[in-house]
Amino acid sequence: MKMRQLGALCLLTLAALASARPKAGPEQKCKSGPVDLVFLIDSSRSVRPHEFETMRKFMIDILSTLDIGLNATRVAVVQYSSQLRNEFSLKTHAKLDAMVKGINEIIPLAQGTMTGLAIKYIMDSAFIAEEGDRPQVPNVAVIVTDGRPQDRVAEVAAEAREKGIEIYAVGVARADMASLRAMASPPFEDHVFLVESFDLIHQFGLQFQDKLCGMDLCLESDHGCEHICESSPGSFHCLCLPGYTLNEDGKTCAAIDLCAQGKHDCEQICVSSPGSFTCDCNKGYKLNDDKKTCSMIDYCSFGNHSCDHECVSVLNGYHCRCNQGYRLLDDGKTCQAIDLCAEGKHDCEQICISAPGVFTCDCNKGFKLNKDKKTCTNMDMCNTVEHGCEHQCVNTLGSYYCICPEGQLLQEDGKSCGTCKSANIDLVLLIDGSKSVRPQNFELVKKFVNQVVDSLDVSAHGTRVGLVQYSSRVRTEFPLNMYHTAEEIKAAVMKVDYMEKGTMTGLALKHMLENSFLESEGARPSSRNIPRIGLVFTDGRSQDDITEYAKKAKEAGITMYAVGVGKAVEDELRVIASEPQEKHFYYTTDFTAISNIAENLKLNVCPEESQGEIEVKDPCACESLVEFQQATMSSLEQLTQKLSGMTARLEQLENQLLSRK
Repeated sequence: MKMRQLGALCLLTLAALASARPKAGPEQKCKSGPVDLVFLIDSSRSVRPHEFETMRKFMIDILSTLDIGLNATRVAVVQYSSQLRNEFSLKTHAKLDAMVKGINEIIPLAQGTMTGLAIKYIMDSAFIAEEGDRPQVPNVAVIVTDGRPQDRVAEVAAEAREKGIEIYAVGVARADMASLRAMASPPFEDHVFLVESFDLIHQFGLQFQDKLCGMDLCLESDHGCEHICESSPGSFHCLCLPGYTLNEDGKTCAAIDLCAQGKHDCEQICVSSPGSFTCDCNKGYKLNDDKKTCSMIDYCSFGNHSCDHECVSVLNGYHCRCNQGYRLLDDGKTCQAIDLCAEGKHDCEQICISAPGVFTCDCNKGFKLNKDKKTCTNMDMCNTVEHGCEHQCVNTLGSYYCICPEGQLLQEDGKSCGTCKSANIDLVLLIDGSKSVRPQNFELVKKFVNQVVDSLDVSAHGTRVGLVQYSSRVRTEFPLNMYHTAEEIKAAVMKVDYMEKGTMTGLALKHMLENSFLESEGARPSSRNIPRIGLVFTDGRSQDDITEYAKKAKEAGITMYAVGVGKAVEDELRVIASEPQEKHFYYTTDFTAISNIAENLKLNVCPEESQGEIEVKDPCACESLVEFQQATMSSLEQLTQKLSGMTARLEQLENQLLSRK
């Protein structure tokens, strides 16, 4: 009943407007200014054919009163039911006759009433530049429907209004007032129309024309805009001057403080003005040419600093600085050369030569400067004569003598070195490649392996060497039978890639026992009594049990050596090592010291202990006695030479002390 009363009231209002308004003729075109107008018409099955014809005439009557043209009013027509059809877009027709022809050719869809879908379509696909929508031109939509929507309209209509589309909702007969108000723009009294039949719909056209062609409310009403009033068809809205924003009341304006909002790129100080800002700098700084960043004022550039060497600008001032090798005096400006030799701030062994802030070393006559550029040695006879030493030449005052590496003896010629040949052995090295070792230390481990190899008599028929790396898994780097010279083995060792991950020492021992000493891997038959030696190198606690396979390896006749570094566990190393442990167990805290272990490590088995390929001589035989005598004499000669060298060095030091007095 209330709906019918409201409809009747609207009907009376429209009828009164119609009776008071003369009919618009061809000469009475609306001159409201450019508008982009879209008709959204309901062609559901509830709209009867004669009613659709009335709606067709309704659109033509409205268009006849408008100033149609690409630069005036543009019009589009979309019909909807359960689906949509764009009859023509805003850019399609520029003349009224073409629009009328397009409207007369519309064929109703005669399905459901999906009004929400239709509103979304005109928002996304009709009011767009590609279809003829113009920027800065009002967007107006007229929705004509005769029933309740079968989908949601409130949300999509609100989104359309937020995008600036002014919506007029025209309901006929069975239309729902709540749905009309949900679609229309405020105020509802200007944008919602409800009539009882399609025969009365033309009355909306008269009132709609009043909205488009009515008075300029900015000029003829008390609009209340603080800055700018902008007219639109039948309405107006307020705008603000640049640098201001419109308040929630829609009329007053507030200055935009870009500094307070952080919308600036000043490096130090932002000075705000409405909608704009300027930059400034703190004390002691000046604004750069970009008017944004700041640079410290260069007080040195004023030229009045009087610094002896260099002037350094600081905030709000400057200070003086001297060149390298000079010091600043108490006046803060003058520089004085630093004599490191006179101040004793040098490490020259004999003579110090000073320059400002630096020094060089020199030596007394008869001495030469060493590579460290600090210490001095007497003239190096080893480098000035053909000494012929096989291993190393040692200088004495005006002379030299030869020495051999540990484990070797100087021969009768005083130059060549001989070794007490070890028994041939099959040696497998197990090296720890876990993550805790780290890449730089792993390179030291490889050098350790090569140091061990250097002490061996490597050949196909002599000592054989295999290498296994382990971490969380075990990998044979090369078996015993792969390389037959020390150089080949050392080259292969340096190419080994670091594995990283965990420390499975027990797994490595198992691999060595079950694989590395197989004849297929190059181990020689046990019947030949070639000693089998396993050397385990590790830097930490094993993550698995080592006891079982360490014991089995030793029970299998493998002599086990254990070398530990850093966090290696001594108890585990002793479990691995063969008896006596003091000869088979080595430990150091630092990777850099493992080279000392390699020098002290005695892997070789003495000839008399081997039943391998080395001939065991009778110590009482004549030739053995001769060899013993020669070795003894050679050792005595070496001892005499060393004593001679020490005596010469003591004389040299005594002379230096006397010269300094």
